[in-house]
Amino acid sequence: MMEVAIFGAGRIGAIHAGNLVRQPGVRLKYVSDVNAQVAQELAARHGARAAAVNAALGDPAIGAVLIASSTDTHADLLLRAVAAGKAIFCEKPVDLTPAHARACAVAVAKARVTCMVGFQRRFDPTYEALKTRLAAGEIGDLEMLVVTSRDPGAPPASYLKNSGGIFKDMLIHDFDIFRWILDDEAISISAAGSCLSDPAIAAAGDIDSAAVTIRTRCGRLCQINTSRRAAYGYDQRFEVLGSMGLLQAGNHRPTEVVSSTAQNVSQDKPERFFLERYRAAYAREIAHFFDALVNGAEPRTTIGDGVKALELAEAAASSWRENRTVDLSQ
Repeated sequence: MMEVAIFGAGRIGAIHAGNLVRQPGVRLKYVSDVNAQVAQELAARHGARAAAVNAALGDPAIGAVLIASSTDTHADLLLRAVAAGKAIFCEKPVDLTPAHARACAVAVAKARVTCMVGFQRRFDPTYEALKTRLAAGEIGDLEMLVVTSRDPGAPPASYLKNSGGIFKDMLIHDFDIFRWILDDEAISISAAGSCLSDPAIAAAGDIDSAAVTIRTRCGRLCQINTSRRAAYGYDQRFEVLGSMGLLQAGNHRPTEVVSSTAQNVSQDKPERFFLERYRAAYAREIAHFFDALVNGAEPRTTIGDGVKALELAEAAASSWRENRTVDLSQ
């Protein structure tokens, strides 16, 4: 029986806790959060107990920790877990600065502990199926990736101030998808952005709409368009153009019923938010993490992937602020 601690009992921590307790041979022992009541409530729900971080890390029975706390705490908790010799699952991003994230990766490598970063989209069944068909050569040589990534609404300005901004908080998933789907690296990135939905977002130093163009080492192109406001639901789509055709991954809906009448043809809007859209992906990534630990394998999404995505997010932010294309070829 592997005993586990979760750091962070908020929205994503609760999702991970629910998936964790379904894993065979795994037991949630501790929940830690700056809000003691929230920690106690989540712990009670799963037969665990609330505890301070130091107490959890100091327990030799704890084999792994899940870091699902606020972004600005990830790196510190990760380094403390590395020092304690624990296996680590860490939500994205690893940190808000690439230099600190790279230092975390060095520490992980030196300690030889398992560290997986939470890019759950790689575990989405639809995305996985598309990736498998790309690998089989169904559309020939890959040429272009177009990603649409839109939230139904922006989080509170109080959250945005500590999130690292839209590129590190939201588009970091799309930067990871770019690397994974094209199996390539960027040599240049150009980003434009605006604040169109809420002046409070601009006041927090952030934007709510962005368009990013990436050129890769192999000459491929990627375009990412994103918005914090999609009135119709959580809009997550991408398409890959190849020399022999096109593959598309579309939105998920609560049901696939289509109504056709004399008045109109209609169907459900996309899933309401990311928790619904990636419900299966969150469950599968946690199962993969513990399967990797049992089998001594490297997780599919490593801390190196976390560093790479954060570097792209930092470059995109620089491109937007400085109104220039950032050269990543060095």
